[in-house]
Amino acid sequence: MVEIKSDAALEAMREAGRVVAHALAAVREAARPGVSLRELDEVARDVLDRAGATSPFLGYHPSFAPTPFPGVICASVNDALVHGIPTDYRLQDGDLLSVDCGARLDGWTGDAAVSFTVGRARPADLTLIEATQRALDAGIAAAVPGNRVGDISHAIGGVARSARCGLPVDFGGHGIGRQMHEDPHVPNRGRPGRGYPLRHGLVLAIEPMLLSGGGDGYWTAPDGWTLRTADGSRAAHIEHTVAITEAGPRVLTLP
Repeated sequence: MVEIKSDAALEAMREAGRVVAHALAAVREAARPGVSLRELDEVARDVLDRAGATSPFLGYHPSFAPTPFPGVICASVNDALVHGIPTDYRLQDGDLLSVDCGARLDGWTGDAAVSFTVGRARPADLTLIEATQRALDAGIAAAVPGNRVGDISHAIGGVARSARCGLPVDFGGHGIGRQMHEDPHVPNRGRPGRGYPLRHGLVLAIEPMLLSGGGDGYWTAPDGWTLRTADGSRAAHIEHTVAITEAGPRVLTLP
């Protein structure tokens, strides 16, 4: 069931989103060659703890996963597109890192992700990240009353196609509020004018995942969580929690 949020609820979600933004900023600041993914997870845990927030990621156990998720961030490196477990892997110069983080504060949830390079960047990685950001921006711009979810999906897919990037078909954005995953599903490709109607108070996590190789395929790593590109190409994932309002899209996961 889709829940439409009151203006008071949007303000509460903004505070949860602010915690997410601070956690992602702290992780990005700490990420450098030699730092482990587990150490970055500890950085995010500290931000959540100091804010009095909890993690909707920690212990999350959907039906597809063999075990509950063990971290407060997803840390996906290079050909990992999403759901990377924060392990003892130490970042190397030139890695492309995507970090997804959520926070639950006073009963409301925020969810966002960033992608960035560690140390010396490969030009192709910067191009991929820029295309993913443009896809997110296009999706957010379409998140206005009177449109439908398909308009968001179509905007994201159009940017991906123009950049000759792949998009995993089975994964996309979602409604968010009291729970991290709520209805409706927000695919990263679709037809305009289709899907759930957008109106004031609907809150969506919009999250394009672009694959640099141009293919859409992926496979699940032995840990049962990490998704990797089928062709070994690099991936980027950027996300914001966005409220549809009469005044236009309101991004709730900014600092």
